[in-house]
Parts: sequence; structure tokens; C-alpha cells
Amino acid sequence: MGLYSLITGRRGPSGFGSASTAEEVTQGIDATNLTAIITGGTGGIGMETARVLSKRGAHVVIGARNMGAAENAKTEILRQNANARVTLLQLDLSSIKSIKAFVREFHALHLPLNLLINNAGVMFCPYQLSEDGIELQFATNHIGHFLLTNLLLDTMKNTAKTSGVEGRILNVSSVAHIYTYQEGIQFDSINDICSYSDKRAYGQSKLANILHANELSRQLQEEGVNITANSVHPGLILTNLFQHTALLMRFLKFFSFYLWKNIPQGAATTCYVALHPSVKGVTGKYFADCNEVTPSKLARDETLAQKLWDFSVKFINSVSKKNYLGFDDTT
Repeated sequence: MGLYSLITGRRGPSGFGSASTAEEVTQGIDATNLTAIITGGTGGIGMETARVLSKRGAHVVIGARNMGAAENAKTEILRQNANARVTLLQLDLSSIKSIKAFVREFHALHLPLNLLINNAGVMFCPYQLSEDGIELQFATNHIGHFLLTNLLLDTMKNTAKTSGVEGRILNVSSVAHIYTYQEGIQFDSINDICSYSDKRAYGQSKLANILHANELSRQLQEEGVNITANSVHPGLILTNLFQHTALLMRFLKFFSFYLWKNIPQGAATTCYVALHPSVKGVTGKYFADCNEVTPSKLARDETLAQKLWDFSVKFINSVSKKNYLGFDDTT
């Protein structure tokens, strides 16, 4: 799917393209028996994903840092669909303590888990460390989702086994993964303020999303588990994600309007990979405009993916009093 397809909306092999909407790509799909967790489902493409999955019948659990925004999102979803099943839980992905609390609360609901959509993120932030002592974009966009996914994996495995329904994990990445540091991931200088670039740090975290999904896919396949793991690029959408560069982005959009999507179009690829039957069994892939595409060379580097996995585990263990699958309230 190249620039021409993006501009014209020409449909790819999937039958969908850049102009397709989330409702269109899920038309006729019954998700009544599915439970989905969506991080950052309070606005933008996350909320649209939650709305459309709810419309198709799924029970949607929204993990949100701002519970006021989450309540507003739920109210709007219910206004459009009184039968929607939406549950809200507090979640700050930059905090290991918050992630563990979220998983505890989710487990207390005794729900199955079919879909995990790692959608939330921050973008182009000024240099800042998380409460656990790691650069904020990397902490929120990668480490948080990495830990969340690992803590929920057993539930997803049990659900897939007992229901016979394929589980799906999606990491919302970005084409920005191509604009990262030279080595891809700055393992030895993640927190180096001198070399920090808000744009490259964002690209680094989005590259990590793809590498994480790829390595997770490899491990799940090796284990023979009925769960897929993929990553998606939603497209260019002007949402609150651009809060740190809003004026610049509006200026750029004025001169490149043909490259941008609206929110229903931006949520299409996520909803397609989450629900569409044609994606059954497809794993370790990267999607854009509802079609499989090839990411950067670094994103396809299996050694880098394994190194990132080990780095992530080591970091989480270094700031936790227990193994990262534990639930210690003091961490």
C-alpha cells in the first residue's frame, strides 16, 4: 500500500483501503461472545475502536488514566448504543504499580479475555522520566504495554483454550517507527537527556511496539497457543496525541491534507485486525490501511526483538520487588 493508494483510497488485497472506516471493515461481524481490553479508549481512535467493537456486541473494558474522560466516553458510547457493554478501569501505563492494580481489578471481574488492544500512547513529549525511572515515551508506549500484555497472557490463553476462539493481541504502532535512533533502540542510553530527541524517542517506542508483537508472536507460535500478535499503523489522524505539537501539526496538515485520515478511518485498521475473519491465524505481521505491509528493516530484526524483550523483563524486575508476573502493592 503506497502513497498512491493512501491518497486515492484504492483498496488493497483485503478489500479495504485508507478510506475504509471502522464500521465498514467490521460490517456483519458478530462479536457478542468476545471480551476486549482497549487501552486509551477515551478519545480519538481508541474511543472509536471501543464504540465500534461495542456496536458489534463485544464487552469492552477501557483502561484509562483520566477517569473523567473515560466516563464521558462511556456516556457517548451508550448514547449511541444503549445495549453497549462498557467497563471502565483506572490505568496509567507509565506506572508499574498502576498496571498491576489494573490487572488485579480486571481479574476480580472474572471475565474471559479474547482481545487485547494496546492503543494508548504519548507523543513528542519533552524529556521526562516516569515514576519508575525510565524515559516517559518508552515507559508508556512500550514498557507499560509489555508488562500489561504479560500479566494478561494467562487469562488470554485460558480463554482461547476453553472457548476455542482465537485470541488476538494488537499493538498500535506507527509509520514513525522508521524515524528512530541509529541503532533502533538505545538500550544503553534510554534515559540520556543529552541525546534525547522527542521525535526519535517516539519513533523508538513505536519500533518497540512492532518488535514486541513480533517476538510475542514467535513465542506463542512456539508454545502452540491459539493467540495471534500483530501491530498496526493507523495512519495520520489529528487527535490529542499531538498535544505537544498541535500548532505545527495543523500547519502541516493544511499542506498535506490528502495524507490525513478522519477518526473513523484511523480506527479501521485496528478494528479490521481485531475482528475480521480473514486475519484468522495471521500473526507477527504489520498492517496499514487494513492490509499487510512490510515495516522497516529494524522492525524485522529478530535479534533486536529478542534483545528488547530481555531488556524489558530486566528493567521491570529491577524496579519490582517481585518477578514481573507478581502483584506486589509496594511496587
